[in-house]
Amino acid sequence: MKPDALRELEPDFWRAPSAHNTQPWLLRYLDDAVEIGWDPARTLPVGDPSGRDLRLALGAFTETCLIVCADAGLRVDFRQAHSEADRRAGYLAGAEGLYTTPFTTQDVRDRRTGRGAYEPGHLDEAVLGRLENLAADEKAEVRRVPSRDLIELAFEGDHHQFSTPRIARELREWLRLDPADPRYEQDGLTDRALGLSGLETRALRAALSPRGYPVLRRLGVPKLLASASRKTLDYDGDVVVLVGRPGCTDGEQVALGRVLMRQWLTLSTLGYTTHPVSQIIDAEITKQRLARMLDIDDPSRLLNITRVGRPKATPPRSARLR
Repeated sequence: MKPDALRELEPDFWRAPSAHNTQPWLLRYLDDAVEIGWDPARTLPVGDPSGRDLRLALGAFTETCLIVCADAGLRVDFRQAHSEADRRAGYLAGAEGLYTTPFTTQDVRDRRTGRGAYEPGHLDEAVLGRLENLAADEKAEVRRVPSRDLIELAFEGDHHQFSTPRIARELREWLRLDPADPRYEQDGLTDRALGLSGLETRALRAALSPRGYPVLRRLGVPKLLASASRKTLDYDGDVVVLVGRPGCTDGEQVALGRVLMRQWLTLSTLGYTTHPVSQIIDAEITKQRLARMLDIDDPSRLLNITRVGRPKATPPRSARLR
C-alpha cells in the first residue's frame, strides 16, 4: 500500500459520525502506513470525560476508511494499537486482499443523522437480529427500548446538560447557529442539522450566550430547552442501546465504534436514520437509571443509545472539514 493513495479519499473518510460533529480524528502519513490519531482540541473533555464517545468515533472513522478504501480497490486493513498517551487508535496498513464489507462509498455518503420527526413504527425483528449479530461479533449486546419509555430520562439528561455551566459552555463552542459563522460549513451542530426554526435558533443562541446564560439559568430556561426531548421521543418508535461486555477495554470500545458504524450503515441502506440520544448516558444519574431498567449490572457498559426510525423528511447533510 502506498499511504499517499489514501489522501484523495479523505473527504469520504470524514463522513464518519462523531459526538457534536467534532471530527476529532487525525491522519499521520508514515512511510508504510497511516496512523489514526486524534486532536485533543476536538474532543469533549467536559461532556465526555471518560472518552467513550471519542473512542466510538475513532472506531466509526476507522470502519469508514476501510469501506472507502475497499470500494476504491485499495488493499488496506486496520492494525489496532490504541494508546491514550500517544493519542493513537491504530494504523491503516497494507493487506493481502480487499477489506470484506457489504457497504460502499455511496452508502457512507448517503448515511444521515436525523434529529427530526420519525414515522411511527418499530424495527422489524429481522433488522434487529442483524444489529444483534453485528454486536455479538465483538461480544456486545443490543437492547431495544420503546421510545416513550425514555422520555423522562432524556428530559433529565438534557436538563443536566443545559443547567451545568461547564457542559453548556462546551456545547456552545460546538453550536453553529449563524450561517455567517465561518465554521458553519465545517463542523459542529448547525441550526439546520438540529432542525431548528428561526425562532428556536434565536432562542437557543440567547439562552446559551455568555451574557444571557447566567440570568436565564436562574430563571429556569434549561428546563424549557430540555422539554424539546419529550416531543422527540413521544411517538411509537424504538431506541437501540449498544451494551459492551463486562470489563470492556478502551481498545475494545474503538472496535465497538466500528460495529456501530456497520449498524448505522445497515439501517441507512434499509431506509432508516439514526439520532443519538446520548444525554441519557452522559449524565450519571440517568445512566444508572437506564442500567436498572435494562438489568445491566455495570452502567459503564452502556456505550451508545440511538433513536432509530424512518424520517418524515430527508435530514440535511451535516458539515465536514473535508
